[in-house]
Amino acid sequence: MNMKRLITYTMMVGALTGISMVGRSTAREMRTDEQVVRITASTFQFQPSTITVKKGVPVTLELVSEDRHHGFKLADFHLRAEVKPGVVERIRFVPDKAGKFTFICDVFCGDGHEDMTGTLLVLEDSIRP
Repeated sequence: MNMKRLITYTMMVGALTGISMVGRSTAREMRTDEQVVRITASTFQFQPSTITVKKGVPVTLELVSEDRHHGFKLADFHLRAEVKPGVVERIRFVPDKAGKFTFICDVFCGDGHEDMTGTLLVLEDSIRP
């Protein structure tokens, strides 16, 4: 078999089986259990105010404001974002510790701002790759 045919054959087999000769993804990169959570900020509240995720499982937070400029700060994971009306801000992270963590609005949004908090619950992931 000449080289051109071998390359064509290899590419066809790869396409049919999903195997790539260019690069291989690790099991962690191929996880299909990534959790996407949409958080809506509005005057003095986050909805949902409690989010439950698993340790070691990737999470994408989609943050959006319904009314005005807010902030989002989850200090225990070194996460911070501006949350503006009409814009979806995405934060992707992998929780590396279990526990109960508080997130806050860190942009003053009026009287009652200090009550604008939420809770992230990170549970131990019992399934390890």
